[in-house]
Formats: sequence, structure tokens, C-alpha cells
Amino acid sequence: MKYIDEFRDGRLARNIAAAIAAEVRPERRYALMEFCGGHTHAISRYGIEDLLPGNVQMIHGPGCPVCVLPIGRVDNAIWLARQPGVILCTYGDLLRVPGSARQSLLKVKAAGADVRMVYSAADSLTIARDNPDRQVVFFAIGFETTTPPTAVVIKQAKAWGLSNYSVFCNHVLTPAAIANILESPEVRELGQVPLDGFIGPAHVSTVIGSRPYEYFALEYQKPVVIAGFEPLDVLQAILMLVRQLNEGRFEVENEFSRAVTRDGNLKAQGLVAEVFELRRVFEWRGLGLVPYSALAIKEPFAAWDAERRFAIETASVPDNRACECGAILRGLKRPAECRLFGSVCTPENPIGSCMVSAEGACAAYWTYGRFRQAG
Repeated sequence: MKYIDEFRDGRLARNIAAAIAAEVRPERRYALMEFCGGHTHAISRYGIEDLLPGNVQMIHGPGCPVCVLPIGRVDNAIWLARQPGVILCTYGDLLRVPGSARQSLLKVKAAGADVRMVYSAADSLTIARDNPDRQVVFFAIGFETTTPPTAVVIKQAKAWGLSNYSVFCNHVLTPAAIANILESPEVRELGQVPLDGFIGPAHVSTVIGSRPYEYFALEYQKPVVIAGFEPLDVLQAILMLVRQLNEGRFEVENEFSRAVTRDGNLKAQGLVAEVFELRRVFEWRGLGLVPYSALAIKEPFAAWDAERRFAIETASVPDNRACECGAILRGLKRPAECRLFGSVCTPENPIGSCMVSAEGACAAYWTYGRFRQAG
């Protein structure tokens, strides 16, 4: 009950909201991006925007690893699943993400492919040990939060000599995405996405710490407040950002001090550095090709790299032209502004990944009911 009692207290929420209203200046705008999809869901679920003054605008960022995965990589996974003798393992959200021609892993599973949902990277390793005559591929995605567990299973596969196990690596990096947004024409030149500050991700920051955000605060003059996912965390972070902007400060502050330190989890960072290296470039849905924004498996672990084992080559595949998922991920549009939202595109019939993922902005708008009539 601790989090319900202490971090979802309605009276405290109203007090923080009143403090925000008292401190915002009516003559100025406060455009704040919550980078992480977990924050987007918290904002929608608890009606946080309804508690904010009209000149405090929340902008949804690209912090959903399922959403930012490009169609070409989904197509690669579908191709892998169709190979004879292959068991493809992945997390539940990825099963329904549309690839080319509206195919998905769930559809190829229904057609006979052996696709299995796992709850952890370790589950895929167990499946490989239990099926020595099959090739088991773990379709790995995620930001820095889920990268260390993938490093662990690759190291374990090498230690056990599991020749029937490999990882299709799609791990991406938060700081590179933030830099891409801040350098984008929509932010720097055209002013289409006004950004005054960031709510920094919670779980990612437990791994990388608060230090990596200091560059953005200093170089781009954008304050960052790292926040937990509870409603009081988010409201407190907004209050801290408002205060920084009013005072002309551009600093990194840590609201989520119960879990995040400046240096992060050094053991997890060491594991990642041992197993992975930076890719020179990687495609993100909505952001395009982003330099040094993703990880690849290092040469000493090449035998457990599915991209090398199966000679995978990724092609860039354009999104559905009617789907606004890319614009939503860049903060250019809100889900209800997509003409497919709630009509053609629903959780039962997703056109884009933003409606599929448990962290997607469209899924948040739909799940909590307030925008279902927009379509």
C-alpha cells in the first residue's frame, strides 16, 4: 500500500497542483516533454494535465522502445520466425507490432511459426536449453533498462556453450534520442515543437544515472528533472521545472532520489560495456537515422549474434502514410490529432506501434478513455 498511500494521495496532488498554479507566470509558456512512455501513461491515467494551468503544456516524447522500432527491424524478426527450426522469443508487446503488409509476429505465429512470449531474457535461455535441436533467437529490445539482462544471457550462453542460442539485438540509447530531438529542425529552426524542459526517464536513469543529462542542460539550456512514475512524482517534477525556468536555471535535478544516483548502476554499466558496442547509426521510427544511438554485440560474443548467424540485412521501410505515429514520437502531434485514431486504429486493430505498446502514447489516450471519441 505504500505507493498508493504516499505517492497517489489526492490531497497532496491538489496541493502540488496549487503550488504549480501559484508559481507559473501567466505571460509565459511552459512546454515540457516527458521523454518516457511510462510518464505519458501516468499523465493520462491520473488526469495530471487536468490539474495544470493552461500555459503548462506536456509534450509526449519518443521514450517507448516498442514504438521507436522501425518496420524494417520488425520485418527482420518476422523473417527469422519463419525460418525452419527457429523458435523466436520476445516480449508480449512486440507480438502485435505491424510490419510490412500488416504482418506481425502474432499473425505468423497463427500461421504456424514458433513464436513465444517471454517475461524476461532469462526465459529465452531456458527455452534454448530445453530445445537443443532448435535454433532459439531472442528478439531483444529496450532502452538502457533492459540492456543489462540481455548482456547477462549472452554471457551465460557463452559460458554454457549454447550453440543453438542467439540474440537479435535492438537495444537503443536514451541520450542519443534526446540529442536528436533537440537538434531537429522542428525544435531548433521551425519552432513547431517548443521545448523548455524535460522530465527525465525513471528506470533508465537507475542504470545510467543523472550525469548523462548534464550535457543537455548545459549545452541546450534545457532543465531536466528525473522523476518516478507515480502521479506525485510527475507533479513534483513539473513544479521543479517551473521553478527552474522562472529562475533562469538550467540544471539536472533528481526527484527520483529514492532510486537514482548521479553515477547510476556501475555494475550494470560494466556488463553492457563488456558485451556491447555502439552502432555507428541506427534507424528509429519517427526520428530516422540517429548516429551512435544503438548497441551491437561485440566480436567476442559474435557466435551468439543473430544478425551474423542469419546474415540479417535491414532495409528501411516507410510507415503507413496515414499513420501519424512518427509525428507523435517527435512531439509534433498528439494521438487524437491522427485521423486514424479511434476509428481505423484501435488496440484491436493497430495501424502503428504507438497504439500497440503498453508505453505508447496512443495506447495511453485510448486506455484511459478520455479521447476515444476523437476518431
